Amino acid sequence: MQGNDSRVEIWHRPTCSNSRGALEYLREAGVEPVIVDYVAQPPDKARLRQAIADAGLTVRAAIRSKEPVYATLGLADPGLSDDALLDALVANPILINRPFVFTPKGVRLCRPPEQVLALL
Repeated sequence: MQGNDSRVEIWHRPTCSNSRGALEYLREAGVEPVIVDYVAQPPDKARLRQAIADAGLTVRAAIRSKEPVYATLGLADPGLSDDALLDALVANPILINRPFVFTPKGVRLCRPPEQVLALL
């Protein structure tokens, strides 16, 4: 992959070291991905559900439980359904773990950022 490859996308948060690291690995490999500020432009529920499934994660594994709003909303409640959790993520995209990277080889939550290498 070389140049600007519209088939590669990263849900990016510039303040996150994992997100910055994954983006750096992509660029070092010659890939300029589509960068999505998922907090400003959150995915819809269907796209988020699909991204989580394609990454092989549970909905809970895709949540940033250290964000204050996680506790405020009571999201630790094990009785909450995936649909309820997804609704909370779409309404509060800061809760979406990062960075999700999408390439023709698959989707991954790249924590640690080196995980992006398996997608190149």
